[in-house]
Amino acid sequence: MEGKILILDFGSQYTMLIARRVREQRVYSEIHPFSAGMEFIRSFRPAGIILSGGPSSVYEEDAPRISREVLDLGVPVLGICYGMQLIADLLGGKVGRSAEREYGIANIRGQWGSPLFLGIEEFRHGMEIPVWMSHGDRIERLPAGFSSIARSDNSPVAAISNHEGTLFGVQFHPEVVHTPRGKEILANFLFRVCGLDPAWTMHSFVEGSVKKIREEVGGEGVVLGLSGGVDSSVAAILLHKAIGDRLTCIFVNNGLLRKGEAEEVIHTFRDAIGLHLEYVDAAETFLTALTDVEDPERKRKIIGELFVRVFEESARKIRGVAFLGQGTLYPDVIESVSFKGPSAVIKSHHNVGGLPEKMHLKLIEPLRELFKDEVRELGRELGVPPHVLDRQPFPGPGLAVRIIGPVTPERLRILRDADAIVDEEIRGAGLYESIWQSFAVLLPIKTVGVMGDFRTYENVAAVRAVQSQDGMTADWVRLPYDLLQRISTRIINEVKGINRVAYDISSKPPSTIEWE
Repeated sequence: MEGKILILDFGSQYTMLIARRVREQRVYSEIHPFSAGMEFIRSFRPAGIILSGGPSSVYEEDAPRISREVLDLGVPVLGICYGMQLIADLLGGKVGRSAEREYGIANIRGQWGSPLFLGIEEFRHGMEIPVWMSHGDRIERLPAGFSSIARSDNSPVAAISNHEGTLFGVQFHPEVVHTPRGKEILANFLFRVCGLDPAWTMHSFVEGSVKKIREEVGGEGVVLGLSGGVDSSVAAILLHKAIGDRLTCIFVNNGLLRKGEAEEVIHTFRDAIGLHLEYVDAAETFLTALTDVEDPERKRKIIGELFVRVFEESARKIRGVAFLGQGTLYPDVIESVSFKGPSAVIKSHHNVGGLPEKMHLKLIEPLRELFKDEVRELGRELGVPPHVLDRQPFPGPGLAVRIIGPVTPERLRILRDADAIVDEEIRGAGLYESIWQSFAVLLPIKTVGVMGDFRTYENVAAVRAVQSQDGMTADWVRLPYDLLQRISTRIINEVKGINRVAYDISSKPPSTIEWE
């Protein structure tokens, strides 16, 4: 892949944002730890290098560092915050602690004519622009051959450039939304300094991926666990485009799916799209294993381990399989090679980790270079049906973690019916695509009610609707009162076993999106 940007991570909370901003400019980028080493950096053949921010100070004994050779490769480099200070330190400048920490919005005045600031008309007229600062150190002495190209009231050196115009640094964070002109500054680095073209598109990604998959797989077969979710669906269709019927998808019905979901997956992927789909109805097996289990972590463990076993048994019956396909996304890859090293916590119920070792299969992950929004864009390029791409996230353990307490066929029936009403009303109000997740939860309590002339003592359902960008934080959605009224009235009237509905108005944090 030509025209790549290498991002070296020094532990900034914003590193992933840098990659996203670069890709928004249609330039491919990858994040790797600062310790990747010169051999890897040379083999990567970057067209430009970005050094991220980080929580350390360059003058600390154990501060993360790179070889000065990185700056001597003849490749343009942009240092952000800690990255800028590291450039200065490596080249003989001096970095020290600021008298006052600069955190939040600051205003900078930049040098008109610098390639990094071309197009920012405020600088032509000596005006300021707002940027986001987050630092406690500053450059006290510039390296030889460098000059300051921007300053703020608190930072005499808010951006730097060498005289050749190949090495740049900014004290602020252009990747965050709080720096309104940040995208333009990054674009200037990519296009004016590195000389790149905005050539990385989903069309080109499909072409390259198909060729790569065919070369990697050869004449062998691939098996993939299909859930009907966005990631596995797009991975399946991309693999199918590359190798056709040598891909076998296994859809395991664990009995914990939403109303009509199994039938919809089969119709969409086997009948409409034409994938080779093996359907495994393991509902009874899963429900038996969950009998009398109340602890949510035990539920997750049982479901995850049982899925691996059922999937493995089904996959072994397929002849000629040498690869296991997975819908691993780039954030998962980044986590495993992060600044701090491999993550200690893997959400095993969201994937089928461990299968390659047990089944002696090689792993193929066609989405491992993409973020979630890019996967949806890829899906549109591949013609994946909109109802699949726009599907809200659904937990790996399914409805088991939306039934608080033991999972039984009757409680599943009650929750499915209630959840179907929530889904139907949210869609009917035109809100489904704008909400991160909306669903019903069955609580482990009963309350007194009156229906007609009769006293009832039945279950309570909670309705949850949250808005989020990535699931890390979330706020409850202010659903219209008339919509909440329709949802409540329909659930109580139509779902036998529920006589009370509550609406969850807690945010994450401190709450979580799911109840278990």
